[in-house]
Amino acid sequence: MTDPHPPRKSFHHVGLRTHDPQPGEFLVDATRVWVTNPNHHPYHVEYLRYELDSPISDEFMDAPHVAYEVDELEPHLTGKAVYLTPFEVGSPPFATVAFTREHDLFVEYMVFRPGRSWHDQ
Repeated sequence: MTDPHPPRKSFHHVGLRTHDPQPGEFLVDATRVWVTNPNHHPYHVEYLRYELDSPISDEFMDAPHVAYEVDELEPHLTGKAVYLTPFEVGSPPFATVAFTREHDLFVEYMVFRPGRSWHDQ
C-alpha cells in the first residue's frame, strides 16, 4: 500500500561527471570530488570532477544522479539501499546529504542548514 502522505522532497539538481576543471567548483572533502553550484546552471546541473584518491566507486562516478531537497533524511533512507551514509558538506557545513540506489539510479537527499543553500552562500 502506498503511503498517502509521503515525506516531502523537492527536485534540486542532476549530477553529471566531468573530467575538466569547471569555473567556481568547490571541493567536497568527504568524497574528494569537486562540484559546481547547480543553482548557477539553467538546467540545475551539478558537474562533479573526482580526485584520484576519491573513495567513490567507478560505477557511481560514471552514473548521473538526481538530488532532492528534503526536511529530514531518515524517511527517505528507510528500507532503501543506502550507497553513502549521511555526511556533512561544506566548511562550515551547509547541508547533510546521503545517497541511495533506487530503481538503478543514484539518488541524493539533501537537508540544508537554515539560510544556506550551497558552498558559496
